Amino acid sequence: MSQRVDFNATAPGAYAAMLGLERYVRQSGLEHGLLELVKTRVSQINRCAFCIDMHTQDARAAGESEQRLYALSAWRETPFFTARERAALAWAEAVTRVADAGVTDVDYAAASEHFGDKELVDLTLAIVAINGWNRLAISFATPAGTYRPAGKPLPGR
Repeated sequence: MSQRVDFNATAPGAYAAMLGLERYVRQSGLEHGLLELVKTRVSQINRCAFCIDMHTQDARAAGESEQRLYALSAWRETPFFTARERAALAWAEAVTRVADAGVTDVDYAAASEHFGDKELVDLTLAIVAINGWNRLAISFATPAGTYRPAGKPLPGR
């Protein structure tokens, strides 16, 4: 499948607005590794190949283990994740699947055991951002395999 629209070139103001939210999330104080796990898990749920490729590369570049990345789609069945990571992943799934079951008081109570109010707002904004990026990449067929972490060239270049 070829890319339908290069959305960042076509609508640079919209792209800049999305990057503004992304910058806010990165500077929020939430752990970088936690954010990469959440972004990867949400991208798995949404089946966004470009974003799965991007965030698994970024997670590995930041020191994430292959074992945890491979097990991420089955995180509930593994011992590899901390209680805080589990709370973030459960919250990410609930917020991403909001149309299926809503975000319940039980979901909120579980997340708020590990995140303060501001952290939970920031985590939710991270989830909102990656869902937005997923929808852009999927809608406009952004090709997987074209992303490289900062400073790493594409093969053959």
